[in-house]
Amino acid sequence: MKNLDSDHKITTDAEKRGLSRRDVLKGLVTVPVLGAFAYGWYKKNKYDRWLRKATQDEINKNMIDPVVGKKVSKDKQIRLGIIGTGGRGRALLQAAGFIEPETIDNWIRKTGKFRPNIPFRDYLEQEDLNVVVNGMCDVFDIHAEKGMNACANINREASGGKMGNRPKRYNTYQELLASDDIDAVIIATPDHWHATMTIAAARAGKHVYCEKPMTNSIPEVYEVVKAVKKSNIVYQLGHQNRQIESFQKAKQIIKNGVLGKVNLIEVTTNRNDPNGAWIYPIHKDAGRHNIDWEQFLGPAPHHEFSLERFFRWRCWWDYATGLSGDLFTHEYDSMNQILDLGIPHSAVASGGNYFYKDGRTTPDVLQMVFEYPNKELSLVYSASLASNWDRGRVIMGHDGFIEVGSNLQVYADTGSTKYKEKIENNIIDPSQPIYSFTPGLQQVDAISSATARYFASRGLLFTYKDGKRVNTAHLHIKEWLDCIRGGGKPSCNIDLGFEEAITAHMGTLAYRENRKVIWDAEKNEVVPAG
Repeated sequence: MKNLDSDHKITTDAEKRGLSRRDVLKGLVTVPVLGAFAYGWYKKNKYDRWLRKATQDEINKNMIDPVVGKKVSKDKQIRLGIIGTGGRGRALLQAAGFIEPETIDNWIRKTGKFRPNIPFRDYLEQEDLNVVVNGMCDVFDIHAEKGMNACANINREASGGKMGNRPKRYNTYQELLASDDIDAVIIATPDHWHATMTIAAARAGKHVYCEKPMTNSIPEVYEVVKAVKKSNIVYQLGHQNRQIESFQKAKQIIKNGVLGKVNLIEVTTNRNDPNGAWIYPIHKDAGRHNIDWEQFLGPAPHHEFSLERFFRWRCWWDYATGLSGDLFTHEYDSMNQILDLGIPHSAVASGGNYFYKDGRTTPDVLQMVFEYPNKELSLVYSASLASNWDRGRVIMGHDGFIEVGSNLQVYADTGSTKYKEKIENNIIDPSQPIYSFTPGLQQVDAISSATARYFASRGLLFTYKDGKRVNTAHLHIKEWLDCIRGGGKPSCNIDLGFEEAITAHMGTLAYRENRKVIWDAEKNEVVPAG
């Protein structure tokens, strides 16, 4: 039970039992009480009132959701190019405001034209970022066509709606980067192309949003940093988790000493389905006739044409960075955001191909340990592509620990010095969170309800802003565009990208060479231990 006092602060049952706010989260900013449930109720009722009064012409004119008020940037329109319009590339286009009409058709078929489902409503409510896509490039004709259709859908309409101009399809990324009508590029290609394309874009003066990981190898890291800094472009690495409120709140909690001395971090990735193990579907119409295989290979070693390698490239070191570069980077970046970890002193790793016997070279089970002696803590990562056991992310301190995802829970440690007296007096129950933060409710409380936790954690691709669900990739791209227009550094800029890339590559190198590796801070390089 909670009450609102005269200052609009939340009084919790824990406080009534003697657990003071100062003991738990001293310094936390008071947040609004109106949450996502109240917001959703308000929006639905406003929509229903409009619909009852509207004529059919008004409904048709307003298309699908008349109560959505799009905010449009008043600054100069930014002209984009996109390199790679496969699944991730089109997801980023959607985050920027462009989607295939066929996707909207499918949404409408599921719920009807006038009652958008949640993904559809989220998309309609995205802010208009005032961008246009003037050019695109993809080595697979079918993906290219889908990308162009999405880019032309400037009015966010279903099939049959009014489309804009389709962007020019370039045969190569070099031709796209040479174009005078492109200011910035989104790079959503296989890993082995990231560095080459980022360097070329920087030299061409194009701002860059690049999917993670930053590079496919350690030498490339230094070349990318040099090119980006020399060109003075705005660079954003695609870690959209930088936009999740719970990570920002966790940083504040730790800074305020709630956990005591942090000594161990455990982050994990467990997935147990073919898609999660990178066994992506092979398009039935794909073949040598519509895939530019030589351009796909690029800097990778030569290999005969292979549909399996083309669609499932993450399974081979030739084109990918494996679990460390693909999935661990998400976990590392979230912890670096919260704890300012930087590059570890050392890394060790083990694992192997223990489940999938499909010819892949990247492991399906991996464990890595990164040591931070200067911070007196260890970061442990473990992953399996053949188990769905959810182990989450945990930051452990002497006095408490945090489980953090799209929401977070803080627990007192049974051996805590700080909370010892309160535990002994049954004021704190270590089996229950002393604090929970649920971004969807926009409030901090002692113990959130199961319903509230479920609502907030339904998908890691979203966070909550002003009481409504928002695509984190949309926020991440918006941040990048805002920095292009107004200056400043985005939240996953080239310096933080450097830390992520070196850390991930240390883990990969330790695994592939089966030995401990060290970061030599004085020489600014990774070296073998001993």
